[in-house]
Amino acid sequence: MDFVLIFQKGFFAAIAALGFAAVGNPSPAAFRYAPLLAFFGNVVRFSLMQYAEVNIAVASFFAAIFIGFMAVGFAFYARYPIEVFAFPALLPMIPGQYAYRSLLAMIRFIETSSTQMQEQYLPMIISNAITALLTMFALGVGVAIPLFIFYKTSFRMTRGEAK
Repeated sequence: MDFVLIFQKGFFAAIAALGFAAVGNPSPAAFRYAPLLAFFGNVVRFSLMQYAEVNIAVASFFAAIFIGFMAVGFAFYARYPIEVFAFPALLPMIPGQYAYRSLLAMIRFIETSSTQMQEQYLPMIISNAITALLTMFALGVGVAIPLFIFYKTSFRMTRGEAK
């Protein structure tokens, strides 16, 4: 295993999560926990993709579940909703590369008049768009599972009732 590469992926995801957390003018707790969630979530996703040869959508699903469950613990200590920590941590895992490739192939498909070239671009459009959409769906569903499981607990945690 290449621990430097794993650490690098997690580190840059943590920096991105800090930026995403700052956009919503959140509590200071979001700045403490969102980067940690992003770091470990991306380490899980990258490790599954590289070493277990799992595709990006499935790896993102398991990483999102992991982030969601970790966010439950952080929410308990910080007394803030789980979403404050989980959502900024998920945003660095949005598959921008696949969405970009899909749109680029779509633009080239529209610009070309050659039927042969259009036939080459069409599979790229569909493949990349499906990968991007399934990965984003997996992120949403994955983080929703812990949120639904601990909904009442999360609600009580933010009100100072959980002990």
